[in-house]
Amino acid sequence: MDGRTFARTVAVIFVAAAVTAAALGMSRNENKPAGEGAHTTAGSMPNPLRDGLRRCQVLGEAALRDDGCARLWAEQRDRFLGLKEPSGRSIGEPDAPDAALHEAR
Repeated sequence: MDGRTFARTVAVIFVAAAVTAAALGMSRNENKPAGEGAHTTAGSMPNPLRDGLRRCQVLGEAALRDDGCARLWAEQRDRFLGLKEPSGRSIGEPDAPDAALHEAR
């Protein structure tokens, strides 16, 4: 077998492997239902800490002056560092989230 034939054979094998890998990758994405996954369990249970942190995110720079956001950030930091066990509800939940949302806009 000369060099040109060998190079063509290797190229054909490489292209066939690439097409097979692409087909397998596409089939894996199609098999997964849209509703299943890690987000399903996290989204189904209400989490006051997450909701409060989202509110602080919406506040933007005003959240730096908000005592409720400071408490939420401290609680989240403690949970992240393992200093405190995660609980079902947040003790540092800020008061009147609707008023702060309208004030930030």
